[in-house]
Amino acid sequence: MLRLRGLLIQHHFLSNCSARTASSVACREYDVIVVGGGHAGTEAAAAATRIGAETLLITQKIETIGALSCNPSLGGVGKGQLVKEVDALDGLMGRAGDYAGVHFSILNRRKGPAVWGPRAQLDRGRYKEFIQLELLNMPRLTVIEGSVEGLLVSTADPEQPGKHTVTGVRLADGGNEILSSSVILTTGTFLSGSLFMGKTTSPGGRMGEPPSCSGLTHSLREILGLKLGRLKTGTPPRIVKETVDFSLAHLHLPDLRPTPFSFINTHTHCKEQIPCHLTYTTPGVDRVVRESLHMNSHIQQDTKGPRYCPSIESRVLRFPGRQHQVWLEPEGLNSDLLYPQGLSMTMPLEMQLRLIREIPALQRADIHTPGYGVQYDFVCPTQLFPWLQLKSIQGLFLAGQINGTTGYEEAAAQGLWAGINAGRTALSMPPLSLSRTESYIGVLIDDLVGHGVTEPYRMFTSRAEFRTSLRPDNADLRLTPKGFEEIGCVSSPRYLEAVRVRQGLSEALSALKSITMSPSRWKEKLRDACISETKSTLISGEEMLQYKDVSFDMVASAFPEILSPYLEFSERIKIEAVYRPHCEKQQREMERMREEESLSLCPDIDYFSLPVSLSDEVREILDRVRPSTLGAAMRLQGVTPAAIVHLLNYVTRTGPTLHLTLLPLL
Repeated sequence: MLRLRGLLIQHHFLSNCSARTASSVACREYDVIVVGGGHAGTEAAAAATRIGAETLLITQKIETIGALSCNPSLGGVGKGQLVKEVDALDGLMGRAGDYAGVHFSILNRRKGPAVWGPRAQLDRGRYKEFIQLELLNMPRLTVIEGSVEGLLVSTADPEQPGKHTVTGVRLADGGNEILSSSVILTTGTFLSGSLFMGKTTSPGGRMGEPPSCSGLTHSLREILGLKLGRLKTGTPPRIVKETVDFSLAHLHLPDLRPTPFSFINTHTHCKEQIPCHLTYTTPGVDRVVRESLHMNSHIQQDTKGPRYCPSIESRVLRFPGRQHQVWLEPEGLNSDLLYPQGLSMTMPLEMQLRLIREIPALQRADIHTPGYGVQYDFVCPTQLFPWLQLKSIQGLFLAGQINGTTGYEEAAAQGLWAGINAGRTALSMPPLSLSRTESYIGVLIDDLVGHGVTEPYRMFTSRAEFRTSLRPDNADLRLTPKGFEEIGCVSSPRYLEAVRVRQGLSEALSALKSITMSPSRWKEKLRDACISETKSTLISGEEMLQYKDVSFDMVASAFPEILSPYLEFSERIKIEAVYRPHCEKQQREMERMREEESLSLCPDIDYFSLPVSLSDEVREILDRVRPSTLGAAMRLQGVTPAAIVHLLNYVTRTGPTLHLTLLPLL
């Protein structure tokens, strides 16, 4: 069996190697097979190997592993939190972002740190380079090129929930069968994907690449009986940089000191950052959109697209006469192309050129690659357990856009969690669920499996009830120790660093508490601070940091013998001190939610015959969604508080062995 290593390998050599590898892997059984090499697939494969599972990653093209299909950027408000959490659990995305970033900024910095959005513009080539170098040299991971035609299915284990068991995959072009204990599907936009430009439609999941085999969709819908839906997305044209007049756009500089995504990096790889530019649409853009509607089949269809990243056609139709932002973002340090964020479009090429030239900075711009739309199938995510295994199919996990999400970060977060649980399941360990009280990953998955989607799901900080506790700065403290001690997906060096940081922060906050003085004494020590001297009670050093204009460095300069050992944690100490009162108030509510989520509802409850006072509407909702926990049932729209009380009383009265079990929560 050939294990692919190295990065700078010619494409024809890769193709020949993968063909031989595809033949040889059919002779053995893997713990986990991952189908798809996008952001979900790469994180899933890496996570499964970290758990200890022998893993096979099947992708159509090895050279596109880690490709940034749309915007070459990472993070943002809500999304940046996901990147930090993926990194805290030893995922790839954060470190890849630090290696490939060319423009770093913290969004929402004028607001509180809980809603800061770490973001970076990336070099496409560097990001792909990092991901491929990591994966192609990873122990216990084999990578091959191929397309999966179908799933191998057998009778379910009667001791476990589910109607079927997946035992492997069947490849196209020869029909080789590869066996495994778990399979993760991360097909992205390739599941029955179709590309649209103007009135032209062609099969594909990304420009220049075919869709997944039709047999895979047939397996999911017809053989396994899953409910599928259809969503759409799009991408803007890529513009030749030298044809843009930047003097007619607003310069947007990066942060002077880049903030790394990864907790194990003290600095980013980029030596010199490059700027972005901002411009706006004009009435001429609206006019071109309306004149081209009859030539645009993608925009005329009812398939739901992303609400928070809509096409320019959707924006113009929804908000006529409004001026829209267009960000001109670099595609890399040495790239000749620009990505015009905000100009996703699917009209014919000649109309795309007319449209962009209605924007002053782009009056002479040329298009290198046209924009286009994609429609694809997804599996309704309410059919999943919180550990991302399908309820009706043992051993089959889903992650990424196949679950109805949009965005690299959402895909990576699901991929990591699916990889962890697929690996644990294959190695006979119980699956785990992340609570929405402790992570944005938990919020994401709970929203998907509890509510489903009617449009591509995007993460925002507003989706998290406990966002003051789930900050980007403390993801390592929340998740890294558990990732090492309970999950088994975090390396020892990362764990030891997180423990060191946790201990340092704890000692620093204790030292600050030990320093107490009157307001007048503090005023003498910190002359530049705005402190009211009318307050009669003593103030601790920790309480002083809750003043907006007081930094840890200021307090440490007044008490260097006590606080100088902790200067490396300066910003984090300030944030911890500011948010500690809020987090302490949230703890009781978080504990209540954890208790509710620890009560697991058996998947085979017959809600229609349950001898409990429930309305027909509530019974229908519970039967359709089949929530895994009492907490998930409480968050279902239409399920009343009274219904929850009756349900809790019933399952408690009938005994835990019949209807109530404890669900492993992290």
